[in-house]
Amino acid sequence: MTLAGCLIESELEAEFKKQGVTDSKKLTPIKREILAEIIKAKALSYKVVIVPAREIDSSITSGVNLNTLEAMKAAEIINQMNKGFDKIQVVVDCPSPNIEKWKNTLKGYVNNTSNLEFHVEHKADVNHIACSAASILAKSQREKEVLKLKKKIGKDFGSGYPSDPTTCKFLKEHAKTHQKDGIFRETWQTWKDSCNEKKQKNLEEY
Repeated sequence: MTLAGCLIESELEAEFKKQGVTDSKKLTPIKREILAEIIKAKALSYKVVIVPAREIDSSITSGVNLNTLEAMKAAEIINQMNKGFDKIQVVVDCPSPNIEKWKNTLKGYVNNTSNLEFHVEHKADVNHIACSAASILAKSQREKEVLKLKKKIGKDFGSGYPSDPTTCKFLKEHAKTHQKDGIFRETWQTWKDSCNEKKQKNLEEY
């Protein structure tokens, strides 16, 4: 899981929009990388946080669900960037169907909220330029991490998303083979399903 925060002055929003900053999912990889460099150069501050598969598994098995973990990591980003500014408007894309509850969870992990104005909503990465910029930084870093993992294991597993046929094929063939390489979230239902399917297949073959 990769999260990012991007702090910009409001005057920069029009320029970013003109250059094509939008939800990262709507951009080609090449355009995303070009914009990522522009964002890094012009933002007041930015922060990218990478949460490895094993950390996610450890959190979930200890009772911290994925939405809460995301709130904790988002707060980590806010805490680092909330330094020396009189007032900051914080816009966060909400991963939970219960916006108000998740917003309160997030604020519970933020060190100082006195100068912060929170806007937590669905599709914030589509509706707000600063959030779009953050999504571009997160997606850019995620793709770099995916390339590192592919080099590490010497195999192409696609994008890593369950909607990707290449990823699904890789899981069916290598869910157990690469179990100890730290590339899978073992609490991920897609991984569990692949392992169960493989066990059933082996039993049938036997």
